[in-house]
Amino acid sequence: MQRNGAVQESADGRRGLVMVSDPELLDTILRLAAAAGCELHRTVDATQARAHWPRAPLVLLDAHAAQQCALAGLPRRAEVVVAVRGEPPPVIWRHAVAVGAEHVISLPEAESWLVAALTEAAEGSRPGGAVLAVVGGRGGAGASVFSAALAVTAVRDGARVLLVDCDPLGGGLDLVLGAEDLGGLRWPEIGVGDGRVPAAALHAALPAPTVGRRGEGELAVLSCDRSPHGPSPVAVRSVLEAGRRSGDTVVCDLPRYPTEAAVTALSAADLAVLVVPADVRSCAAGARVAAVLAEHGGRVRLVVRGPAPGGIDAAEVARAVGLPLLAAMRPEPGLSRALEQGTAPGRPRGPLAAAARTVLTELRVVTGTGAAS
Repeated sequence: MQRNGAVQESADGRRGLVMVSDPELLDTILRLAAAAGCELHRTVDATQARAHWPRAPLVLLDAHAAQQCALAGLPRRAEVVVAVRGEPPPVIWRHAVAVGAEHVISLPEAESWLVAALTEAAEGSRPGGAVLAVVGGRGGAGASVFSAALAVTAVRDGARVLLVDCDPLGGGLDLVLGAEDLGGLRWPEIGVGDGRVPAAALHAALPAPTVGRRGEGELAVLSCDRSPHGPSPVAVRSVLEAGRRSGDTVVCDLPRYPTEAAVTALSAADLAVLVVPADVRSCAAGARVAAVLAEHGGRVRLVVRGPAPGGIDAAEVARAVGLPLLAAMRPEPGLSRALEQGTAPGRPRGPLAAAARTVLTELRVVTGTGAAS
């Protein structure tokens, strides 16, 4: 970012406006804007500011700038912030009222708040974001594969997808997609705290396997590494909020044991699906996992995976587990071989993709972003 304001225009033109003469305060604001992924027009007087004033998603002024803009008769508008270093002097409130500012903030005390506001300004409002949690009824139920198939299918349907691995003992979800050699950060490296995460920066930092054709959606994968150290609850919350805020379909692969991170994801999920194979032992194990999921509330549905060696049908599994049946799928031909070869699951017309589309349709119905087809 350049301090003379000659920053390359972003793709959607969402650049904030800053008019600050205090060099130390300006440096702080530019640093926070860079962290938030928000580009800024810098102006030095009210005449220059006038051209950007109506359309900038956020306006940042110091005390002198607020006074200048008020005297110049710039129209009142939302999202005007007056920033100062240290305790605001009494006169600052008069200038803030004159210019119609909504907030007066002190830096560095309000840095976290300002990063959040700058992130919101950069990303704007993108409706349609939703969080989907996937849990296996027992070990080897196929939840990770189904999570990947959901992500792949959503991308092929045109969505921007964030696939989040919350199972530190699963070996890494990037392996399921054949993306283990792609560059990009994994959970141990990402260093997300409890602040607001810019979704664009998150997508840029993560592995992005190609799973669709040009013109379809895009996929970013946040995988656990080949280590037992999973993400923290606050990091999971920050990532899921970033995805939802930016309009992503966020798919979370969760362990069946309730870690703090898994509980955080469940609490944030619009819909959770439990994947249970169609056999007696899986029904018994799945019923216990379903009871754990019920403790954390939310909407939980059942996906039954064939084959059924003993002839148990999906309705019987649903009764045994105690959850509403959402989808039942036949075995996917050649799936094991495809996974060993690093091919992403969910070929367009296979049983996995059909079940995934049923779940994604339910997610749209639950979130009110579409109707069942």
